[in-house]
Amino acid sequence: MSDGPVSATPHSRPDPPRVAWRKEMRERVIAEARALAAQDGWDRVRVADLALRADVSRPSIYKEFGDRAGIGAALVEYETREFLVGLAAVLDAHRGHPAPALEAAVAHALEQADVNPFVGAVLTATRGGTDALLPFLTSRPEPIFSSTRRLLRLWLGETVPRADENARAAAADMAVRLTVSHMLLPAEDPGATPLHIARTVCAVLGVPERD
Repeated sequence: MSDGPVSATPHSRPDPPRVAWRKEMRERVIAEARALAAQDGWDRVRVADLALRADVSRPSIYKEFGDRAGIGAALVEYETREFLVGLAAVLDAHRGHPAPALEAAVAHALEQADVNPFVGAVLTATRGGTDALLPFLTSRPEPIFSSTRRLLRLWLGETVPRADENARAAAADMAVRLTVSHMLLPAEDPGATPLHIARTVCAVLGVPERD
């Protein structure tokens, strides 16, 4: 007989050493790629430098990521996930209040362009038309812009369910496009941008600017 009650939830087993090493190696490579891209731009990131900084062989990197483009895709996937988690937290903090939530969400996104070294590096390079990471951000499967639009559409569906579905889709698209345009070309009064974008999106939705 058992000496005590058995937990209904089985204990998770640790990863086998080979799997654990791959995960750790992948995280190190992505972290170093992020640091180098933020410092010098993606165009100057080389696999040889990543191997040296991450203390891993180049063949191991190629085996894990396929090629340099695979590293870029993994990096953008990581940044997208981190950005969406933060954005969702901001929206949820104002659930039930679309205008303040949208204003706070836009402010958060614009702040990331200033404080996140990776986002800042991509935007800086984009203004000069040189950064090769831009395709990953715009046209690859699950790009950050379409992921953000999908998040906003889902959130709007819960927050303003009476709004027309097409209006919610248009509002989400407009919010993303306007925010990105202000990231690339800030207004003379950037502090007023979140409010202006929130007002525009609320007008599309047909909801009041203030509750």
